[in-house]
Amino acid sequence: MSSRFFYRGGSDSESSSSDEEENVYERSEEESEEESSEEEEEDSGSDSDDSEDGDGVKGGANAFLRDVSDSEDSEEEEKVTLVKSAKDKRLEGLENTIRLIENAQKINDWAVISTEFDSLNRQIVKVAQSGPTPKVYVKAVADLEDFVNETVTKQKSANKKMNASNQKGFNAVKQRIKKNNKDYADQIEKYRAAKDTYMNDDAEAEKAPAPAPKPKPTATQKIENFAAVAATAGGDDDGFATVGRGGKTLQYTPESILKHLRTIVESRGKKNTDRLEQIRTMEKLLEVATTPYQRIRVYLTLISTRFDLTSASSNYMSPEQWKAADNEFGVLLSVLEKHPNFVVTEGADEWEDDEKQPQVAEGETFHVPGSIVSYIERLDDELTRSLQQIDPHAAEYIERLSDEQQLYNNIVRTQLYSEALNAGEKNDTRQDSVNRVVIRRLEHVYFKPSQVVSILEDAAWKSLPEKLNSAVTPRAQAGDVTTLIQTLCNYLFQYSDGIIRARSMLCQIYFLALHDQYYRSRDLMLMSHLSENISNFDVSTQILFNRTLVQIGLCAFRAGLIYEAQNTLGDICGSGRQKELLAQGIIMQRYSTVSPEQERLERQRQLPFHMHINLELLECIYLTSSMFLEVPLMAQTSSAPEIRRRMISKTFRRMLDYNERQVFTGPPENTRDGVIMSAKFLAAGDWKKAASMLASIKIWDLMPQPEKIKEMLSAQTQEEGLRTYLFTYAPFYDSLSITSLADMFELSSKKITAIISRMISHEELGAALDQVNDAIVFRKGVELSRLQSQIVTLADKSMGLLESNEKTLEQRTQGMANAFQRETGPGARGGRGGGRGGRGGAGPRLPGGQQGRRPGGQQFGGGALGGAIKA
Repeated sequence: MSSRFFYRGGSDSESSSSDEEENVYERSEEESEEESSEEEEEDSGSDSDDSEDGDGVKGGANAFLRDVSDSEDSEEEEKVTLVKSAKDKRLEGLENTIRLIENAQKINDWAVISTEFDSLNRQIVKVAQSGPTPKVYVKAVADLEDFVNETVTKQKSANKKMNASNQKGFNAVKQRIKKNNKDYADQIEKYRAAKDTYMNDDAEAEKAPAPAPKPKPTATQKIENFAAVAATAGGDDDGFATVGRGGKTLQYTPESILKHLRTIVESRGKKNTDRLEQIRTMEKLLEVATTPYQRIRVYLTLISTRFDLTSASSNYMSPEQWKAADNEFGVLLSVLEKHPNFVVTEGADEWEDDEKQPQVAEGETFHVPGSIVSYIERLDDELTRSLQQIDPHAAEYIERLSDEQQLYNNIVRTQLYSEALNAGEKNDTRQDSVNRVVIRRLEHVYFKPSQVVSILEDAAWKSLPEKLNSAVTPRAQAGDVTTLIQTLCNYLFQYSDGIIRARSMLCQIYFLALHDQYYRSRDLMLMSHLSENISNFDVSTQILFNRTLVQIGLCAFRAGLIYEAQNTLGDICGSGRQKELLAQGIIMQRYSTVSPEQERLERQRQLPFHMHINLELLECIYLTSSMFLEVPLMAQTSSAPEIRRRMISKTFRRMLDYNERQVFTGPPENTRDGVIMSAKFLAAGDWKKAASMLASIKIWDLMPQPEKIKEMLSAQTQEEGLRTYLFTYAPFYDSLSITSLADMFELSSKKITAIISRMISHEELGAALDQVNDAIVFRKGVELSRLQSQIVTLADKSMGLLESNEKTLEQRTQGMANAFQRETGPGARGGRGGGRGGRGGAGPRLPGGQQGRRPGGQQFGGGALGGAIKA
């Protein structure tokens, strides 16, 4: 039994292997599957017949499963099973679909014709894989086209309209039939030339005697045949060739490039698409491309396919794929520059004939569908996305950041190409393309120092051919960075609008503030009125506005304009959300209701690390500016308790109160502690310790010219110390020598006289200068009783309530409040007369949105209290 078992097993494996090898050489894949299943049924039948041994005893599992009589075996042998191959089944399905179309033509049911025509085209793809196109299909599509033309003629002559479903189906078939029949134009012409004999040729071929079957090759012959096929295959991989669908060898020739590209384009977006294999295919197509049109089409499809590798928004392109796409984009631009008769533009019609290529005469222009600007924008976005997700403290970040130079080179080159197209034929689309490239170039340089931008520009122009030049930014101006920024911004001011224009203005203001031009940047910000309309722009533009506002404040601080710096930085730093407002991080709150989608969008808006503003330096500057304003104000309010308590920086006051509540206060450990300790020294009258404590903060070394900054801080500490001293001790003096003050604060007499004069003119100090005796004479104000102080407070609160009611009334009545004021008159409200401006102390509004004051110190409250003192 054991020997017979192994003998049967050996014969089965041998027969199955020989049959499979035969199918490889003689049949297609589907036919081999059908015939192998048929042979397996026959083998199983033969095995069942041979399952009995020579003695007539049934062996194996069959003896226990069933008992079959001889009569039943004879009946099974008489049954004949008809097995159809996959090719015959497909042809039969094709004929059934054609029959349905013919029946629908008889009753003019175009809805059915449209549906079955789509089904017919899907079936012919599978049928054509195993052989030539059936003549039945050629006859059907030719007749259908004739029927469409007849229907069009009848509609024009009879002027009758179909119902909605029929008309929709008719339009669909009419649009597709001509495009579909282009692929079978030769066969359709043969059919129309001889309709009677066209189908008879197949019938005569079927009647012809079938050739004698070939003898089955032996195992040795099969191995020799396989080796011969492998040796003659035209593949590059050591004798192997690429095999496509249907078992056919794929050949990459210049004539087949457009067909391969159409197959790749049609597979975009489908599941289970191997994009890496498509990229390898297009790289081989580039090797055989001979014409500029072929190379342009291959490069456009290849770059798009590389972008498809990272369709998910949470990922970014690998550096290898990005560099390959960037290099291919540069080569594409060089091809377009060498062949200006081919233009890549948006909205162009696609070339549909894959058999032949377009022939462009001299002087003509052929438009290729695509968008060069979209490619450079996608490359820029992918580089930014990768920098967002790479650890900024690792060497990989520096290595990745070095790719910005190559990207900037292509941005400049794209600008030159877009300018050339726009100069040849101006329209809104091409002008918009130029604007998009210019704003991308501007956003790469506006936040960098002039030295870095100069290096970037020089390397970019050296990488470009000498013949290329720009009408907007000529090559001769590459070294002047200020002129470059001014030129780019002026161009966008003139030819763009909306978001692009606003962003260009913000970039220019940022650049001016970064290079210590405070007054120009401030004036541009005020003239643009962006602070009033910024809420109407997108989030990224609002982030740029916040960054520009912060840079103006830093510029004011470097220039020694303490009040302007604190006023400008107040909105950003006083909110406690600097990271979010500047897109430099996300603050995760305990009970936040942010959805995952919102958090993902928030992370996408984060700026790369090399664009960040130092938040620790920003906080130090804001607290230092607040200290110079708050400490004299606290001294002024403490010496005059009847004045309403005012506050400039809640953040600074909160930190100072927290520090004063501490039982034990050690030496400062960070920047914040150093500023608070300096404030305490300044409030106590020890300006030298306050100045030395400020100078010891190490964060000032991160600023340009740190020694100049420390000198400015020391001088500011002397001035504010003098003002604090005068506010604190003025009630206890009748007169005070200016010479004594000069010795005490180490300032010149002229400087002290100027500071005191400014305080007197702003009504901060009730005093007069005695120039003869070189002294200050203090005037004692009228002491208010407690009842008078409460009356003044009540009057101020009533004024505030009245103003808020007027604002509410104006909003609800939409301007009726002006008529109400004219009816009542100015004298009906206690003789205010001047309206809201009568309270005094109203200064200009600065970019931060807060109300300003005259330079030199805090304004006096004025109003009812001022009138009472003067009386």
